[in-house]
Amino acid sequence: MPTQSLTARERAEQFLEIASDFHLGSLLTESAHPRTADLSAVARRSTEEGLAALFDVDGDVVHKYREWSASGQAARMASAALETLRRGGRLFFTGCGATGRLSIQLDAAWRAFWQNWAARGLEQPAPGGWEHRTRSAMAGGDYALIKSVEGFEDFAPFGRRQVQDLGLEKGDTLFAITEGGETSFVIGTAWQALETGARVFFVYNNPDEDLRPVRRSREVLDEARIEKVNLASGPMAITGSTRMQATSMELLAMLTVLEMVVRELVGERGRHEAGVGRPEEVPAEIRSGLEALHGTLCGDAILGPLAGLVETEERIYRRGGRTSYFAHTLAVDVLTDTTERSPTFCTPPFRKWDDTEAAESWAFLFTGEQRTEGAWRTLLRREPQTIEWTERDLRKLLDAEAASRQAAVVREIGHHDLMRFRIGLDGLQHRLTRAGDAVAVVVTTSDLPLVKEAGSTFSRQIEAATAVEADAALIAVGRHADLHGLRTSAAAQAAGQTVVLPVADTPFLLDPLVRIGVKMLLNALSTCTMVRLGRVLGNRMIWVVPSNLKLIDRSTRYISDLAGVSYEAACHALFEVVEYVEPRRAAGKVYPPPVGVATMRLRHGIGLEEAESRLEELDAR
Repeated sequence: MPTQSLTARERAEQFLEIASDFHLGSLLTESAHPRTADLSAVARRSTEEGLAALFDVDGDVVHKYREWSASGQAARMASAALETLRRGGRLFFTGCGATGRLSIQLDAAWRAFWQNWAARGLEQPAPGGWEHRTRSAMAGGDYALIKSVEGFEDFAPFGRRQVQDLGLEKGDTLFAITEGGETSFVIGTAWQALETGARVFFVYNNPDEDLRPVRRSREVLDEARIEKVNLASGPMAITGSTRMQATSMELLAMLTVLEMVVRELVGERGRHEAGVGRPEEVPAEIRSGLEALHGTLCGDAILGPLAGLVETEERIYRRGGRTSYFAHTLAVDVLTDTTERSPTFCTPPFRKWDDTEAAESWAFLFTGEQRTEGAWRTLLRREPQTIEWTERDLRKLLDAEAASRQAAVVREIGHHDLMRFRIGLDGLQHRLTRAGDAVAVVVTTSDLPLVKEAGSTFSRQIEAATAVEADAALIAVGRHADLHGLRTSAAAQAAGQTVVLPVADTPFLLDPLVRIGVKMLLNALSTCTMVRLGRVLGNRMIWVVPSNLKLIDRSTRYISDLAGVSYEAACHALFEVVEYVEPRRAAGKVYPPPVGVATMRLRHGIGLEEAESRLEELDAR
């Protein structure tokens, strides 16, 4: 959300001057999905039906993956990555928002595999090992994993600078990942890589003809040296929420490529040791497993138990309670879902341990590590990468006025501030589970000792929750054979609510089916919960936070449609509300949705306070 020291009118006029570059309503990823048009009514009537509708749209990902995996592009991308690595180069993944989190997930999955491979005493046939040959750059640095860094994705120079800071060189390969295909930050990383002499793949989810009217996108599409990876899989289940199907398809595609690369690098002996097939078999294996996974998600064995979790979280949040998630191997995957809730649905973001004035986070993540410093290293599988720029640095990238505004943002996203999010068990003392709260433990195969053994780390959290009459849930995703007996474990019995999502027993090195499984499961859980809380109208996320230019455009379009006014009038109304809620937002307090308040005011011709009051009355219903 913009924080410039300008009046609401001036800020609106400033945006309208450049709005034509961000009129993105024509993009496929911004359009409404016809199969979820009445999602809010369906989910309120029946939680299971709401979940079924969300999983139904995930079928678009299955269809697209079937098409893409047969195209041969995965093999070409894997071949390029292998050539880069064998010549001493590195692989870079860049993105912002949902794709920024995806980039970090890919980096972490790669590093985790090689760390585990070495722990088994198996060799890494590369100087220093293959582990350190990937890099990830999310707009705003690793801090942005937790909270949206305002404005960062709007500046191509920031993308250029972040990959420079990571040491991008000639001979590297960069995967620039953007759901929409128009994000300035990601496009900036692509141009910087090209100018440096690195190979560039541009990964996106919109038809080329939709993107051509956007100049920055058209320039990328017309650049022959940039290899395009179009993964368009249709509209999102929640209009414009690319954290869902678009990012799911990108995650699958990139994990396919990396799985092929890793299988080649470990060689025939390594593949035999791990029980996996040849690299060229990966797309077919994932395709088969994905189809089975989707069928499982749509079945009663998942819909019923998951509906129970949705209704539990809904009840908890309505009563002012909180949910604390616990994860180890899947920590970065769970973190992704829990932190994406805030910008998508205007819920309180993760709270720093020493910020007692800010609203408490509805959802938070803890890992199994005792101390936060170690927890971050375990989650990322590397040292944190934060933005440590000075205002002088910013003046080299932006004009003086913009640099001054961004300097205030940059001062709050460094390493020190990241460590204030205590995701280690040392943070529990600042977020004690109480009656009316919930604890949810998310595990996969390698984590089973953490829940099955008496007195184990996560078992204790479940027991502590039940001891104070809080709700407790266990979510397990993994190969069917590995999860046998989990339901009868002491932890599962104590939890009360258990969701077990089995994936195909086909072995993989990077667990792509587990990662896409937990993503689809948690996306549906958090989205359906927010739908039932009234934060979605039809299939539009009317509680979206306008924290960057793309989201300002999206919010403006929603207000225009809902209130029946011009785009310009909607924009002015939006910024009036932004100014109205800014003191609460800056203090970390709960504030009403700008889209909802602006719409209510325009519809009824009332003041801001009355509009907020009427909106609260509707929410209470």
